[in-house]
Amino acid sequence: MTATIIDGKLIAQQLREKLKIDAGAVAKKRRNPIGLAVVLVGENPASKVYVKNKIAACEQVGIKSFSHHLDINTSESDLISLIKKLNSDKTVDGILVQLPLPKHIDERTVLGAVDPKKDVDGFHTENAGALFLGMQDCLPACTPAGCVHLIKSTGVDLVGKHAVIVGRSNIVGKPVAMLLLQENCTVTITHSKTKDLGDVTRSADILVVAIGRKNFISGDMVKPGAIVIDVGINREDDKLYGDVNFEEAVKVAGYITPVPGGVGPMTIAMLLANTVKTCL
Repeated sequence: MTATIIDGKLIAQQLREKLKIDAGAVAKKRRNPIGLAVVLVGENPASKVYVKNKIAACEQVGIKSFSHHLDINTSESDLISLIKKLNSDKTVDGILVQLPLPKHIDERTVLGAVDPKKDVDGFHTENAGALFLGMQDCLPACTPAGCVHLIKSTGVDLVGKHAVIVGRSNIVGKPVAMLLLQENCTVTITHSKTKDLGDVTRSADILVVAIGRKNFISGDMVKPGAIVIDVGINREDDKLYGDVNFEEAVKVAGYITPVPGGVGPMTIAMLLANTVKTCL
């Protein structure tokens, strides 16, 4: 048995094509394009690449991007002042503050300064709380939303399925659990203190792994036929590895995402989806 590969690049492209139509309709109706402000502080190489890719993706779907690249020594108060200006700027529909921020800036304070209605990353406590309450009109965190989009792309009926999440972060683990509860899955969240982890993961019809450890999930920890979503990005010797041992798991699972080319492209696509959603 060999799993069906969930092609994140293709699925993300299909979503972008739909978003291009939606963004065009919004622009035509109000006579100006949807606007996304992207704020980058410092010279983190990975962050600069991510921002470049996000801006390029905006252009592809007709979203106008406003780039604000600030010096690494920018103060927290100056950054918040910029965010407040963007909050009141009617040409800006969404605001993205690229993480991580320099150590002298408190991320929670900065993210909390973003208008929740423009919080396209879905990190504001108001959006996180709305997601917990099952409110459909909130802006969900992009990576978890992308994971669920990939899971649903398989066409498998999710009602009553046992979903196991490996990782309890506020960015992936917890929100993806909430989203899968909304799909009527039975959800178990596991973490570094979970006993007999393999026994739990082997019971999963849907396995979402976001723990940040290369090849942490081996093939014998996967239930035959399961949907496996690998959120991990671990770089070693200029190669990328997931949190799941792909070579082993692909022989057991029913569906599986590769690394790279799985969850990554969907994260940017869901960012665009959230940006369009602010205008609908």
